[in-house]
Amino acid sequence: MKRVIVLGAGMVGRAIALDLAPRYAVTAVDVDEQRLARLREEAPIHTITADLSQVETIKKLVAEHDLVIGAVPGFLGFQTLKTVIESGRNIVDISFFAEDPFELDELAKQKNVTAVVDCGVAPGMCNILLGYHNARMAVESYECVVGGMPVKRTWPYQYKAPFSPIDVIEEYTRPARLIVEGKLVVREALSDLEYIEFDEIGTLEAFNTDGLRTLLKTMKIPTMREKTLRYPGHSEYIRVLQETGFFSKDPIEINGAQIRPLDVTAKLLFPKWRLEPDEPEFTVMRVTIRGTENGQRKEYIYELFDRFDSERKISSMARTTGYTCTAVATLVLEGLFTQKGIIPPEYIGADEQCFHAVLEYQKKRSINYKVCITPPAMIH
Repeated sequence: MKRVIVLGAGMVGRAIALDLAPRYAVTAVDVDEQRLARLREEAPIHTITADLSQVETIKKLVAEHDLVIGAVPGFLGFQTLKTVIESGRNIVDISFFAEDPFELDELAKQKNVTAVVDCGVAPGMCNILLGYHNARMAVESYECVVGGMPVKRTWPYQYKAPFSPIDVIEEYTRPARLIVEGKLVVREALSDLEYIEFDEIGTLEAFNTDGLRTLLKTMKIPTMREKTLRYPGHSEYIRVLQETGFFSKDPIEINGAQIRPLDVTAKLLFPKWRLEPDEPEFTVMRVTIRGTENGQRKEYIYELFDRFDSERKISSMARTTGYTCTAVATLVLEGLFTQKGIIPPEYIGADEQCFHAVLEYQKKRSINYKVCITPPAMIH
């Protein structure tokens, strides 16, 4: 039986470990023993309590494993990826770090390693969809709008974070990079606010965030943008905090102590944004791809609406992120995808067999991507 090690047993890491455990020998590693104890109760998973910020620890852990899953927090992601590649292990990563993964491309090729990065829902599954169509048509525009929210709307933020508040705040503060008329354009996060209707949930607001990531390098498409979805009114509260300086990383002096406003804000927001145990939430995403296919104008719209799994107690964000990861991990483990180097998800999607395998894998787990194809005569 092939051996898989999951670095990080948080919300998504747990879902990944549970999904892979019936087919592979899975080891889960985390600094939090409570998380690991829960995993042991749920499935035959070997667990190790360890500090994953230590390079030498990671080197020892990943040795002798057929595949590594990187599910550590973003601030540990790049160093973890580099360490795993240096160890000569294949990896599928969902840590969504800020650094450029292509800096490690040559190293991965030298080590004969397949290193799939950004392999979640967005980035991740949206890239796979674009990668598939980009290989088969002249894409002119790409847009992804995506968000995860609690079912219950609670004043004032109407939001709960399925991951670290600091990582969410990073989304709200990092400038958003878009492609407009073939040129890179930088806009403020939270800008270009619009309202979008969804059958299952009603009206949501959408605003610019820096979600294109690897697509900025791998795709030559005239128009590309990514927007985050929230309940209407959420972004206004965030902008007030931002304008007041609550997200600043520059220390200020308070009673003789140097304190970063961001750290205080994250500490205060965490209890307000934390999902309650087994709290219902959902993930919604719409990917729109337009262009010319076989000499005709074509538009593909993919829609995802996924809810909390109340039976297995797995959040929708963990399902949609984690099962994209495990679908691709399966491709790598079974030798169906063998390309070496840094592999963004769009490279996976370009392969027709892999593309359909990923969709089918998720469909078996009740994650369904509905596709609407607009006839050429209806596209303006």
